[in-house]
Amino acid sequence: MSAAIIVAAVVGGGILLIVRRMFPRKKAVELLRYPADMMRGKTVIVTGANSGIGKAVAGELLKLQARVIMACRDQQMAEEAAQEIKKQAGPEHGEVVIKHLDLASLQSVRSFCEEILKEEQQVNVLINNAGIYQCPYTKTKEGFEMQLGVNHLGHFLLTHLLLDLLKRSSPSRIVVVSSKLYKYGSIKFDDLNSDRSYNKAFCYSQSKLANLLFTHELARRLEEEGVTGVTVNALTPGIVRTRLGRHIHIPFLAKPLFHLASLAFFKSPLEGAQTPLYLACSPDVEGVVGKCFANCEEEELMPKATDDQAAKRLWDLSETMVGIKTH
Repeated sequence: MSAAIIVAAVVGGGILLIVRRMFPRKKAVELLRYPADMMRGKTVIVTGANSGIGKAVAGELLKLQARVIMACRDQQMAEEAAQEIKKQAGPEHGEVVIKHLDLASLQSVRSFCEEILKEEQQVNVLINNAGIYQCPYTKTKEGFEMQLGVNHLGHFLLTHLLLDLLKRSSPSRIVVVSSKLYKYGSIKFDDLNSDRSYNKAFCYSQSKLANLLFTHELARRLEEEGVTGVTVNALTPGIVRTRLGRHIHIPFLAKPLFHLASLAFFKSPLEGAQTPLYLACSPDVEGVVGKCFANCEEEELMPKATDDQAAKRLWDLSETMVGIKTH
């Protein structure tokens, strides 16, 4: 037996053991079933809709005859994904519109929203799905740490700029995709942009905690304004087989074993898309605001994810960072 095979077996076995300890064997996910025309006449924006959960939820919404706006950075991947989900949806499907959106550029976010406000009479659902995971230290066009910039700040500005249209389109819904890894993060208010030090795992968790604090504060503000026609809720999809982990280094010889482990323990993109789909269209959550869901059920969050003071402080700081004028 060659040394390479021995190394592969040892490394692969170690990874499999770690995966089994971190992620219990997945339970079968029951796929949601809704009337075929449930979303007819509804316009839904899905960020990051060219792959993973975003692509899967876009495909399901298309089957329900929604008008789906795929907001994507990679236009070629978006075109290919659009063709695939239209083919899978069958002849009686909704409409697909592809729009360029790079959440690492606030100018791109503003341009996208200008187009939407000019061309769309209504937006009934906004799904803030796109994200980046544990990337090497890089910065957005405006100089923000990439994970904070894409996962939180880009969606923060996007939601702000579309909020009036969502209000006019009521009843409407905002769906925020977070992660259970928020548990390992905190908001570094003294170094939010990670200028002094960078830990890619911590920064991802920080950005996902920011998603939950954003949801909490937006829900509070909508209630304070007396807005009842717009809801905002978050979700944690679980561990899903997507391109999100493309920056994680796995030893070459261990990749086949890791792939087999992912098939056994991770959700498929379609399974991961069930909770965002539920929050986007289920009558069960009509009027529900400021909650977080997992596997289509309300999830209890850690106190730091619903901290009123931290949520308001992050909101105010985020407004300054993205250049929103405050009164």
